[in-house]
Amino acid sequence: MRPVLEVADIFRRHGDAFRAAQGNRLSQAQRRVMAAIEACRTAVLGGHVEQCEDCGEVRVAYNSCRNRHCPKCQGLARAQWLADRRAELLPVPYFHLVFTVPAPLAAIALQNKAVVYDILFKAAAETVRTIGADPKYLGAETGMIAILHSWGQTLTHHPHVHCIVPGGGLAPDGRWVACRPGFFLPVHVLSRLYRRLFLERLLDAFDAGKLNFFGDLAELAEPAAFARRLAPLRRIAWVVYAKRPFGKAEQVLDYLGRYTHRVAIANSRLVAFDNDHVAFSWKDYRQNSATKIMKLKPDEFIRRFLLHTLPDGFHRIRHFGFMANRHRAAKLALCRELLDREQTDPNQGRPPPADSEVQTWVEVPACPDCGGVMRIIERFRHRFSRSNPRTSPFRCDTS
Repeated sequence: MRPVLEVADIFRRHGDAFRAAQGNRLSQAQRRVMAAIEACRTAVLGGHVEQCEDCGEVRVAYNSCRNRHCPKCQGLARAQWLADRRAELLPVPYFHLVFTVPAPLAAIALQNKAVVYDILFKAAAETVRTIGADPKYLGAETGMIAILHSWGQTLTHHPHVHCIVPGGGLAPDGRWVACRPGFFLPVHVLSRLYRRLFLERLLDAFDAGKLNFFGDLAELAEPAAFARRLAPLRRIAWVVYAKRPFGKAEQVLDYLGRYTHRVAIANSRLVAFDNDHVAFSWKDYRQNSATKIMKLKPDEFIRRFLLHTLPDGFHRIRHFGFMANRHRAAKLALCRELLDREQTDPNQGRPPPADSEVQTWVEVPACPDCGGVMRIIERFRHRFSRSNPRTSPFRCDTS
């Protein structure tokens, strides 16, 4: 069922005025995101006619834009991604770690997304790998899935990575080493190493000329000013948060399903909008997650939404350690073999059963009247040519 309000509705009503006001300050990537969301599931992108095999109900379905920033286009991508991950889960507790950056670095990241977001991923992964390999803590090779989020509840820029980490790892001698029950790695140790690794990588990027500064940050192009900006950050505590471990593999999938393909704001959080304001719900974590309503001018809402446009080709879900892409299948097979030797319940090590509802929606959409199978009987093309996908405003971006 279509939500009462959508981000697309706001873009369609206020997008032209926003584009005109921003001029060349709006990047091509941001313009493509706006155009894709505006066109999503409309006749602009074409579609098909489908008919129910049982009752004969006919309906028209328009194509989705498949842009990874679109609130409407994440369901199928999420279902397929989860289906791929389902078979990779291990029969061990999984931990949830969050690595954040201080506000002064978030401002630098906003002007250097590709470089600084990459540093955020690599510093977090190296931190977990290094502390995990230390015999004092675990003494094993760890693995993890890391997911970049760049937003806070009020759509402000707040880059951080969520990491899902199996509770154990592969020892150098080939054994599986389990972590302590309910405890993975000490947060204060992770925080200190993460701070050092992040700042070292950031300074290396600056020395290599990979960082650009403009506007209020223009002075940071000078080495002395950049050093002054980093100096106090070496003395403060950086937030690394560890949540309680997941109890079962199904809980891991449920969590991943909610976080991996999330966008800056879901349509379900929109409350109202008109020519003057956009109202949406948000959780105030400083007041026990109390739900509040925020009102923003339409241009400010659009500006905040577009803060979270990712660079073209940037991967916001990454795998590290024994879950890295280049050797994931072999190492997960080894982990499962080692863990199977320790299992007393023959069913405990198996992946959770497939979610039939998700598979049904992905493969054969149901008739809204009788629940029967809808089959495509006709397709019609979009109105615009995609002969040059690099310049088309409707270019798909699914990475």
